Amino acid sequence: MPTQATDVDAVGVVGCGLMGSGIAELCARKGLDTLVYEANARALEAGMSRIESSLSRAVERGKLTSDDRDAALQRISFTTDIADFTDRDLAIEAVPEDEALKLRVFADLDKALARPEALITSNTSSIPIMKLTAATNRPGQVVGLHFFNPVPVLDLVELVPSLVTSDSAWERLRAFVTDTLNRHVIVSQDRAGFVVNSLLVPYIVSAIRMFESGFATANDIDEGMVHGCAHPMGPLRLADHIGLDTTLAVTESLYAEFREPHLAPPALLSRMVQAGHLGRKTGKGFYKYLSGKAA
Repeated sequence: MPTQATDVDAVGVVGCGLMGSGIAELCARKGLDTLVYEANARALEAGMSRIESSLSRAVERGKLTSDDRDAALQRISFTTDIADFTDRDLAIEAVPEDEALKLRVFADLDKALARPEALITSNTSSIPIMKLTAATNRPGQVVGLHFFNPVPVLDLVELVPSLVTSDSAWERLRAFVTDTLNRHVIVSQDRAGFVVNSLLVPYIVSAIRMFESGFATANDIDEGMVHGCAHPMGPLRLADHIGLDTTLAVTESLYAEFREPHLAPPALLSRMVQAGHLGRKTGKGFYKYLSGKAA
């Protein structure tokens, strides 16, 4: 169960896509009362199925007992009304990487959360946290809380305070992540991309430019980094795994912040997103996929 030091027992997760469902699953597995919001019943059903499937796979792999799976599912409830977040100690926004959408969510959460000390966090992978505080009347309670996919497996969390995050909010959230969620924390200044994506995305963009120019095939670029640099996955396959829409959004955020030419989104990346070729989740990106596996 949550430690007394964290003062967080009830968590709300906004969004039940790939990241939101993983965050909700993690919270439930750690003994937290977890409420998940989605915009409509169809999205909610898809999110529920995603969580149930993930927990069942954990049982099949021997990472979780069937009793633990059932207990985690009992701790998760679902809603299509964000006003139900009124009793939450912590809200985690996990909607797509769209600044306008995130600002609307933050404004809604600010109204919904009844407790003035309740924390509002964002799983954004690139948008400066200071921008999101503008949508709330509690800027001191806003912090970046960036998980990595798949959330139940990868133990890294980036914590990102803004210039106005209060010391008490920072201490409570850090204790929650380390003590309750048992995750490894790194801290970043409030700059677009934070630590990981500021290093990773320019690397992926360079690989896209190399492919776009005809310098090498997608497979040869990826095989070069896997077999020559011992990377577990090549940059183009990794972009497909992340989602090309998310990759583009992070690239645009980095370019808007730093205005460095090498950060400008490649035309090919923009065209692929416009075509709906988003990578693994749509079955086509730099590779084709069948049932989640490369064809």
